Parts: sequence; C-alpha cells; structure tokens
Amino acid sequence: MGAIVWNVLTWLLGIPSSSSHALIGGLLGAAITGHGFDAILLPGLTKVLLTLLISPIVGMLAGYFLMKLVLFLARGASPRINVFFKRAQIVTATALALSHGTNDAQKTMGIITMGLLAGGVLPGFAVPTWVIIACAAAMALGSVMGGWRIIHTMGGKFYRIRPVHSFTSQIASAAMILGAALIGGPVSTTHVVSTTILGVGSAERVNKVRWGVVGQIMVAWLLTIPISALVAMICYWIIERII
Repeated sequence: MGAIVWNVLTWLLGIPSSSSHALIGGLLGAAITGHGFDAILLPGLTKVLLTLLISPIVGMLAGYFLMKLVLFLARGASPRINVFFKRAQIVTATALALSHGTNDAQKTMGIITMGLLAGGVLPGFAVPTWVIIACAAAMALGSVMGGWRIIHTMGGKFYRIRPVHSFTSQIASAAMILGAALIGGPVSTTHVVSTTILGVGSAERVNKVRWGVVGQIMVAWLLTIPISALVAMICYWIIERII
C-alpha cells in the first residue's frame, strides 16, 4: 500500500519516480512498525540501497560517454543517418523493455512470494508460476494503460529529444539494467533511464538540459522512500487495529 499510494500520486503529477524505492520504503515502514528496527537485515538493505544509489550515477556516465562515441562515429554523416537511428530503435526499445521486465517484474514477484511465505501458503521461498504470469501480465497492462503524463516528462521536458538521443539512451539503459539483473542487483529502472537521457543530452551540450525540471524530479526521488515508509506504517497501524 505504501508503494502503490506513492506511485499513483507521482503518476498523476507526471513525475517519473522509482517503484523500486517505493517498495523498499513500504517494506521498511511495515517491518519497523510491526517488529521494530531489529527486524531489518542491514547487510541486505545496504546492498540494495547502494545499488539503487550508484546506478543513476553510472547511468548518467554511460549515457554521456556512449553519446560522445556515437557523435564521433557519426561525424560527417548526412541527415539521412536519422533514418537509421529511427529504425534501429525497434531493436533498442525492445531490448530496453526486456531489461525492464528482468528487473522490475522480479521485485514484484519477490514481494508477492514473501507475502505467500509469511502467510503460510508456501512451504519454502519459491516463486509459483501463476505469480510470474500475473506480474508479467500486470506490467504489460500497466504499460498499455499508463497514459501520457510520465511519457511526456521523459520524452519532452528534459530537452528536445531527437532520434540519436533516444537510440543512445536506450542502448545505455538496456545494457545497465540487464547487467544489473544478471548479477542480482535491484536497480531503479526509472532512475537509470532518466539519468542516461540526461547524460546523453549533456554530452551534446550541458545547457541543453532543463535542469529545473531535473531538480523537481530529484526532490521526488528523495521523498520516495520516507513517504512510502510512512504510508506503510499508517496502513499497518490501521489494519492491526481492525484485526
């Protein structure tokens, strides 16, 4: 509930926030309210938080240097190269969507399986097939029904994005997210994609990016974990009183 409330609120405002951070905040808020700070396993939490915090920085650097490389390789090319960048996005966008599923869907499966295990439905921690199908279907349905608010922010409010920017940021984002999934690191796909877009734009010209919009998004990112935790705490308290 903590994650859902925050994600819906930021979606309504058109702010691309991290569902990964929201899930972490929700888990922390519920666990602390129910069992105190001793319930938190610090080694696991530290690994997750470090991955979530470092990935946006790496994403921006990856976008920056990859854009520099693409601009170098495309130097002297005619405007017709934009046709290549447009068509190539069929592959790069598919790769990005695939990487997104390998990371975000896994987190949701983990939360649901944890709930089933805690409720005594499962004898051990193993993800049922129906959970995999349900999470995949929900992500696909959410992508279809999500609307244009966040799409507009990511695709138009940072700067005027051209085919070369989309092509480059998709390659950098897909490589980072897929790589993190393969080593078991839960990164924020929202943060990675956002920062690679910023890195790509900065590589062409730093003042090209509308940094005021970036600042607003950064504030939302900082608020995600504490607000999700607070909502989870309130929900836990209410449910406990009802039960």
